Amino acid sequence: MPIKLPETLPAYNVLKGEGVMVMSPERAARQDIRPLKIGLLNLMPKKIQTENQFARLIGATPLQIDLHLIRMSEHQTRNTAAEHMATFYRPFQEVKGEKFDGLIITGAPIEHLPFAEVTYWDELCEVMDWTQTNVQSTFGVCWGGMAMINHFHGVQKHMLPHKAFGCFRHKNLAPASPYLRGFSDDFVIPVSRWTEMRQAEIDAAPALRTLLGSDEVGPCLVEDAAHRALYIFNHFEYDSDTLKQEYDRDVARARRSMCRLITSKVTIPRCPP
Repeated sequence: MPIKLPETLPAYNVLKGEGVMVMSPERAARQDIRPLKIGLLNLMPKKIQTENQFARLIGATPLQIDLHLIRMSEHQTRNTAAEHMATFYRPFQEVKGEKFDGLIITGAPIEHLPFAEVTYWDELCEVMDWTQTNVQSTFGVCWGGMAMINHFHGVQKHMLPHKAFGCFRHKNLAPASPYLRGFSDDFVIPVSRWTEMRQAEIDAAPALRTLLGSDEVGPCLVEDAAHRALYIFNHFEYDSDTLKQEYDRDVARARRSMCRLITSKVTIPRCPP
């Protein structure tokens, strides 16, 4: 079964070109079937890239999916065209009266900030509480998962001395879990973060169960049955070249910072009178 997307959304043609079954709202309206209603609260700066990645995964399901793009109400993105946001996204305050089968809360490049210092933290807390009455299942990804596990259980994120970056082997710690049906005993998952969640602190919360973990980069997928949620701290949704793009971005950013540092320390000698 297809995923329902507006024909003008960039992901529509991207997925269609890849052979993923997509359907316009007009065509879906002629089918006598209730699709699963999934919300994507997209906190990433590159909105279109993230839309494509999650729509590709969701579109692989045999069920018909109705994907809704959601943004924080007051936060304005600087990396995606305002026209795109106005056309395809609705603010949370506009959708909070609705019911959803599922909600995905993406990561965000704000790991260095304490949660309370994030400009939209209060509204995000409202979103997370809202999931307990209006959403059947919630999936927090990377920073989104860290935010949820902190909000519901007080588990803290910790800064790493160096960025955890690359593809790392992970172990299947709960092969009987329905979420891991068909998974191998171990597999590789892309990782890109400056913070970590510590297994001992997760184990101290009785309601949490770690499903996937790595000896190198720690816990990966955590089940929170009491809140009908899963938290993943890594990026299963990344494309084959996403890590390369992030590497190039980080290198360019480091070069700009080094240039500014060098320039600030250069003393221009004064000419003698």
